[in-house]
Amino acid sequence: MPETRLERALSRWRVRSGPAALILILVFARPRPASLLLCCALGLAGLVVRAWASGHLHKDKKLAVSGPYRFTRNPLYLGNLLLGLGLVLGARTWPALAVFAVYFLIFYTAAVLRERRRMKELFPDDYADYRRSVPLFFPSLRRAAAASPVRFSGRLYLKNKEYRALAGFAAVGLLLLARMLLLG
Repeated sequence: MPETRLERALSRWRVRSGPAALILILVFARPRPASLLLCCALGLAGLVVRAWASGHLHKDKKLAVSGPYRFTRNPLYLGNLLLGLGLVLGARTWPALAVFAVYFLIFYTAAVLRERRRMKELFPDDYADYRRSVPLFFPSLRRAAAASPVRFSGRLYLKNKEYRALAGFAAVGLLLLARMLLLG
């Protein structure tokens, strides 16, 4: 089944509207030292999940079933959820939560559905078994797929340019810190 126009548009606008959502969150932000610590803690958890996932991901070449892909079919998006929630906790306002919630629900729901269809197309037999044994988004330790001998690859981490998430999160953290200092 080919990709719909709406799916293509949402995919393009997820990246394009991200900076606008971030600016809105920063405008509404009222960070305090404790909220920035929570931001860092949850953000670090999100970065670890994303890094772990990217070190097991051979994009469009091989179905990822090792590492965090044993517990959830979408660990990169789960990492993004943790990063975003960390940002919201750091911002410490309801409008920031609303902006993030709307952004995440619209764009990541579409991304997960698009990804599922793409994996069905690329790996029809393997994906059907994988889909039956591993949850879509929220991880399950009870339903984890069998362990794989595949180990984390630092080369894949670099090839997948995951270091950009770390740099982006650090930049946003500094912006929240600056916002806190400006607000007094």
